[in-house]
Amino acid sequence: MAPWPEVNAPDSLAAWLRLLESRQGQAIMLGLERVALLRDRLGLFPSCPIITVGGTNGKGSTCAYLESALAAAGYRVGCYTSPHLLRYNERVRVDGAEATDAELCAAFAAVEAARGDTPLTYFEQGTLAALWLFQRAGVEVMVLEVGLGGRLDAVNAWEADCAVVTSVDLDHQQFLGDTREAIGFEKAGIYRAGRPAICGDPAPPLSLRRHAEAIGARWLCLNESIQVKLDDAGWTCRVEGRSFPALPRPALPGRHQYANAACAVAALDSLRARLPVAVNALRQGLAVARPPGRFHIVGRQPLRILDVAHNPHAARALADNLADLPPGGHVLAVFAMLADKDVEGVIAPLLGRVDQWHVAGLAGPRGLAGTDLRARLRAMGADVSLHDDVAQAWHHACRQAEPADTILAFGSFHTVAEVLAETTGGHCITHG
Repeated sequence: MAPWPEVNAPDSLAAWLRLLESRQGQAIMLGLERVALLRDRLGLFPSCPIITVGGTNGKGSTCAYLESALAAAGYRVGCYTSPHLLRYNERVRVDGAEATDAELCAAFAAVEAARGDTPLTYFEQGTLAALWLFQRAGVEVMVLEVGLGGRLDAVNAWEADCAVVTSVDLDHQQFLGDTREAIGFEKAGIYRAGRPAICGDPAPPLSLRRHAEAIGARWLCLNESIQVKLDDAGWTCRVEGRSFPALPRPALPGRHQYANAACAVAALDSLRARLPVAVNALRQGLAVARPPGRFHIVGRQPLRILDVAHNPHAARALADNLADLPPGGHVLAVFAMLADKDVEGVIAPLLGRVDQWHVAGLAGPRGLAGTDLRARLRAMGADVSLHDDVAQAWHHACRQAEPADTILAFGSFHTVAEVLAETTGGHCITHG
């Protein structure tokens, strides 16, 4: 590999992240040319299988199922996901362990040295750094989560041996289009000719199916060649006639998790010649995989739930999960969102489930002001209180709630991260 000029590298991970965030105008620049150029310069050509996971919702859960099942089967797994909640390190894991600050600093420095005058976004540099670390660690399989869309997302610079699209719905319309068909086409870009193209959406847009067929991918879709059957003992997944019986209910709650888990089962089955996974390892992986922030119960009496739902599709699933809870008291929501999201579309499915809304603004250029959020909720007939920040809203809800009530914090990864920072600091939490 050609030597690259030394750079004045920051001396800490925090300093690296500040540097990457400071490069204004590069927040989102869709396209593969820059990443492919750096991939070639750095020699990032993994010999191990790659599973790429895209979709509007369910990506993180599906990656967790895959990572957990592969680890239970004894493989050395590199898993790259985004965004993070409390630490950037959460995004890059090897053998289930987060990359250390020192490892990430070394990876960022390697990418920076090779970059020259090629502009890279925060996500692009992070993706290259993750692949650099995985290759150096000698992982036996990589699980890569798409950041935005699929066709032009940085992870798509690598050829997936199996690609999964978990669901297709409206989100990021300013980049992906304002219809499911347009968004489906963008997400279908991660499929590859002659390789498994898995779809966990039971009613996929035609654009997704047609693209897979046009390039000659192996189309495997939920409720077609992938079947889920629930029973008293658990559930069974069938993939092209092969049966995986007596699977444990997913560790993550919610009916939609069966679709995500089935995507993981189908992906592993499709790669069984290169990555055999015993049924017992599959069962173990499904039973324990639990990424934070997905209907994450952090306390009881009152019941305290964190959920990263931030688009209408995820909000509908969240409403279904609330409906499945045993009857109790009132539901208090701690709610904050980004301004570029469909705020009313997220609120609507939960209006009938939430009794009292505690809202706040989010910091940063994309954050929606709390006053704006309060106005929108009032216009929809909600009972709403405004707070200075998410932490204040959370503590107020905790003080107000009775033991039989439920407190729900949702609306953004940022919202959940702010509450997690409070709960892990020992405030307003009782594990149960």
